Amino acid sequence: MPCRACLSGEDLDWLGGRSVSVALDLPTRVETSAPTAVNEAPAEGWPAEVWGFLRQRLPELPAEPPPVTTSSAAPSASGLSSSTALIVGLFRAFTDASGPSGRLSDRVLAQWAYEFEFAVFNGGGMDHLAVVEGGALLLEGREVGLPEVKERMEFPADWSVIVVDSGTRKNTGGHIRTVRAQLASGDPDLAAYMRIADEASGAVWEALRAHDHQAVGAAMSRAHEAMRDHQRMSTPLLEELRTKAARSVGLPLKVSGAGGGGSLVGVCPLVDAPETARALRAALRDDHPGARVVVTGAAPGRSTAPLQVVNTA
Repeated sequence: MPCRACLSGEDLDWLGGRSVSVALDLPTRVETSAPTAVNEAPAEGWPAEVWGFLRQRLPELPAEPPPVTTSSAAPSASGLSSSTALIVGLFRAFTDASGPSGRLSDRVLAQWAYEFEFAVFNGGGMDHLAVVEGGALLLEGREVGLPEVKERMEFPADWSVIVVDSGTRKNTGGHIRTVRAQLASGDPDLAAYMRIADEASGAVWEALRAHDHQAVGAAMSRAHEAMRDHQRMSTPLLEELRTKAARSVGLPLKVSGAGGGGSLVGVCPLVDAPETARALRAALRDDHPGARVVVTGAAPGRSTAPLQVVNTA
């Protein structure tokens, strides 16, 4: 399963408004195997929770899930939705392991994975659609339920995504609670952020359509500034990393995801990516040895049309 970068519109997938996601070729892999011993320890953590959720809907499943092994190319707690990729991967692997009759459609997979995470974090569904559908998506958010996929396209094959992992973890749950309180109180800073982020999302999408990576970077910068100035989603470390990237290689970076930490993302032509990454690593090496620069591309879309989702949460 791919992870995803948000090019604009964090929180708008559940606040309402437009957001743009791109699935990244930093895959999470989940593989099941047959039990090797009668007295194996019961599953714990996400595998146990996902299995319990599935058994409520598929009661014919056995009491315990099959053993799983997982791996991920994406940094954890970094704003790239590696946790959602793991959860979607568990849903897919567990139902596939139960035989052809148990395989979930993409529509149901996205819906169930969203309902599972909504019960924990009370957030939105951008991540689930991005992981399941792949490609680039323009989404229209709603307060409860999966966003509507307004448009989709393949991310340009001749572009790369540069990820700068700050090495600091995000606090997504705490952030969502804070923003829901802002929403309930009619906070004007939240309203300003929503307006600017929605406009930036529209600009990002039009720049993608026009195959203009410089315009994409400019719109992403506007989205980042709104996140920083109106919603305090950035940190001094992230701002320092952005400044270094702008000065050393001229690469606009935007924090991906909310919660005060995680990764910054930017786009550049594929042919420039190796030298851009090399120069950026050199610029960060002395002052920020914990930061990691990753060059990746987009994961392709899985279908030619948006999923027809039925929201039940």
